[in-house]
Amino acid sequence: MEDFFSTFGIDSDTFGLVVVPILIFFARILDVSINTVRIIFVMGGKKYIATILGFLESLIWLLAIGQIFKHMDNVYCYVAYPAGFAGGILVGMLIEEKIALGKVIIRIITAEDLTKVTDFLRAKDFRYSIVNAESNEGHEQLLFAVLKRDHVPEMLNEIKNNLPKAFYTIESVKSASEAGMLLDKPSRRGIGAWLTSVKRK
Repeated sequence: MEDFFSTFGIDSDTFGLVVVPILIFFARILDVSINTVRIIFVMGGKKYIATILGFLESLIWLLAIGQIFKHMDNVYCYVAYPAGFAGGILVGMLIEEKIALGKVIIRIITAEDLTKVTDFLRAKDFRYSIVNAESNEGHEQLLFAVLKRDHVPEMLNEIKNNLPKAFYTIESVKSASEAGMLLDKPSRRGIGAWLTSVKRK
């Protein structure tokens, strides 16, 4: 790698002091971002894609840690490594928000009128069920709805506008079925429901 950068006029000292920490920083961002996406695919049961991502993640990590061991005397490498890890978490979360894979279940608990929300769900052809319930605040209704993650912002907007006092939770769905047909194959490495949002106003 050092020979490659020497073709651009970068000497050995500059490579070890400047280039290596930069490479480690971006390598960590990349491998942590891949790790975040890999977990999403694992939860969705996409085992082949998750396996490939796991291979790439480990390879990049080995390359990064290998450069640190070669430049143990460079303090900037020790700064670049955790900085890249932190940056990778942020980038991974941004990627996760953009791809919005899989389905989620939304639970809404409220004593307010659900008519406008159910009208929205029917218009979008989302499956839902309503159960009568009792709480310490009296009679309430419990609504369950299953929808794709990329529709969550729309649903949250409906809740905000029509059920401002409602309590709701959003969790990922490992598997879902309809009319006896499995729509989402469950992962063999189930790691539990992922609570993405809990809010009460």
